[in-house]
Amino acid sequence: MIKNKFFIKINSIDNVGSVIEPGGIKAGTKISDDIMTIEYIPYAHKISLKSFKKGEEIIRYGETIGYAREIIPKGSWISEDKVELPQAPKLDELPVATKVPEPLPPLEGYTFLGYRNADGSVGTKNILGIMTSVQCVEGVLNVAVERIRQELLPKYPNVDGVMPINHNYGCGVAIDAPEAKIPIRTLRNIATHPNFGGELLLVSLGCEKLIPNKYLSDVEEENIIVLQKEHGFEMMVDIIIKKAQQCLERLNKRTREVCPASDLIVGLQCGGSDAFSGVTANPAVGYAADLLVRAGATVLFSEVTEVRDGVHHLAPRVINQEVGQKLKKEIAWYDNYLNRGGVDRNANPTPGNKAGGLANVVEKSLGSIAKSGSTAIVDVLSPGEKAKKKGLIFAATPASDFVCGTCQLASGITLQIFTTGRGTPYGLSMIPVIKVSSNTELAKRWNDLIDIDAGEIVTGEATIEDVGWELFKLILKIASGKKKAWADYWGIKNALCLFNPAPIT
Repeated sequence: MIKNKFFIKINSIDNVGSVIEPGGIKAGTKISDDIMTIEYIPYAHKISLKSFKKGEEIIRYGETIGYAREIIPKGSWISEDKVELPQAPKLDELPVATKVPEPLPPLEGYTFLGYRNADGSVGTKNILGIMTSVQCVEGVLNVAVERIRQELLPKYPNVDGVMPINHNYGCGVAIDAPEAKIPIRTLRNIATHPNFGGELLLVSLGCEKLIPNKYLSDVEEENIIVLQKEHGFEMMVDIIIKKAQQCLERLNKRTREVCPASDLIVGLQCGGSDAFSGVTANPAVGYAADLLVRAGATVLFSEVTEVRDGVHHLAPRVINQEVGQKLKKEIAWYDNYLNRGGVDRNANPTPGNKAGGLANVVEKSLGSIAKSGSTAIVDVLSPGEKAKKKGLIFAATPASDFVCGTCQLASGITLQIFTTGRGTPYGLSMIPVIKVSSNTELAKRWNDLIDIDAGEIVTGEATIEDVGWELFKLILKIASGKKKAWADYWGIKNALCLFNPAPIT
């Protein structure tokens, strides 16, 4: 990173800089010996460090993020409308497993206090989950859950809460369509999440397409409640409460025990990103991801459209040819999915991303993949598929915060790290979510929502390694229940959102 008072360059060959003055740079400001701004340039946005001819490469992160749509004089604001999107890397030409990183030195002796389950998995929370098999029963379940929280939970102090696993699937859908396997697999894997401790109630209507044994064949019959068999609303609520109490009795006996850090499954995600996300927060998370992998843990990074334009950096890092082909297959599937919808991968950036200085999906991708750190990619998962290996894994999911979060939960994450530059109050009931801000202004403004400020990397008050270690230690503390992430402290809980590319009938 090359820095002066007004801007930073990430790579020595970059021909743009990112403004670090909080109020932006006024026109007529001399920012270096040979550059004076010719217009106002907002905070985090790009300034041209040379004069560009039309069609010339614009370079950030040492890579071409686009081409100049017009002549751009030195000292100009390179706004997103001045940048032509380049072609995405061609999947069939990608070399795979050609630069597999050597294993980093093991990191031993790190532990956390977790809830060990009979199947060997370890939870970070102790929750009663009650799943719906169809959206039709959600209203009844929500009434029952509110009564459980008020009347039962105070009697079971070792239980963290009760969660209705509501979703908009189960009927009115093409249940046997090939892609229906994605939402069905997601629900099946969420039902067996480590934080539910092997206990699960299932509330069914009785006439839906997604009948219980279609996706939960091993659920106990006594734990399935079919509302159409009950005599009216009050009996429906009463039977849910009665069954819930039986589960709570067993869950209340769970206690935390010392577990190695290798039992953690950590998800990485970003949302509300800005131009500093790939400079501060994401690299710091990548460093923490390396520490977790060194400690033997499982780490998942995701969001297909946010790695698509950086895939040429990922494919050489896969552990072998088989994993490389899985990576190509998942990304090709998503390319086709977007094509069917009549859009390309540049539909990804939001107005907030652009207001935060990101010109296009290429620039966003190059910053996003920094979360993956530097270790070998040992596996690639389809959306909602359960993680089965230790180490760094790419879980192919949409980039939508809520859909990605739901898919990662199905893959088994027991804690999530969420980076943001613009800010989002996103949270998940099932697991702790640790927020890392890319800039100090957000961390100060949202001091009771942001857990770690990575903006200190730009100001020089901290290094990527400093923030990475701070995050690693916070992960162990929050996974142990010794501290709450702000999202849990305030009880911020976003709804689950299934990824369903199959038809709705």
